[in-house]
Amino acid sequence: MLRALFDKKAPHREEHRAGRAGWLRAAVLGADDGLVSVSSIMVGVTASGAGVGAVITAGLAGLVAGAMSMAAGEYVSVSSQVDVERADRVREQEEQIEDPEGELHELTGIYQSRGLSPGLAEQVAVALHAAGPLAAHLRDEVGQSPDTKAHPLQAAMASASSFFVGGLIPFLGMLAGAGTVRLVAIVVVTLAGLAASGVMSARIAGTAPLRPAVRVLLGGAAAMLITAAVGQLVHAAAF
Repeated sequence: MLRALFDKKAPHREEHRAGRAGWLRAAVLGADDGLVSVSSIMVGVTASGAGVGAVITAGLAGLVAGAMSMAAGEYVSVSSQVDVERADRVREQEEQIEDPEGELHELTGIYQSRGLSPGLAEQVAVALHAAGPLAAHLRDEVGQSPDTKAHPLQAAMASASSFFVGGLIPFLGMLAGAGTVRLVAIVVVTLAGLAASGVMSARIAGTAPLRPAVRVLLGGAAAMLITAAVGQLVHAAAF
């Protein structure tokens, strides 16, 4: 009896990450954008020959403006997605009232296209229609589910806060010496932050870290290189 209890398998549990998609995308985008935007501003201003005060002022302005911009942009974007989801829901409700039989056939066809036999597809469709036709159509026809539901405020807060945190990292480079040393330090700490961001986002998403890390490193390096070149051009033109 005791052996049977010990040999009994624990319930099979799976961890899926679809529910993290909305806030994770916003948070990763915010952190990377904060790192790249603020560091690029500071690199460009430093390359122009400006003093420490000007570099810090420009960086802080970019930090605050960028965080607010990310919050507003995410909120508006995700709110638009919510509007689309709501419109699809209303449309499905109307179709259920106008042609319930046609909707049942439509759902049967969806299950057949996924590999079920005609008889079994019809049985499944009838059972799900009896339990809740709207939920079945939103899930299997439209692709809506509670796990992927859009949350505008959540996305806005995740994006703004991660932008702010990411944007603080380039300021560590200001602890270095003046001129070229400071410029290199800003670039180094930013690239380190981007690499860490890529690895962390990959771990949260459950994917291999190499590709995300390389992707954000290349993008950030390109952005800083371009703004440094612009800063040098401004410096040459002014002086």
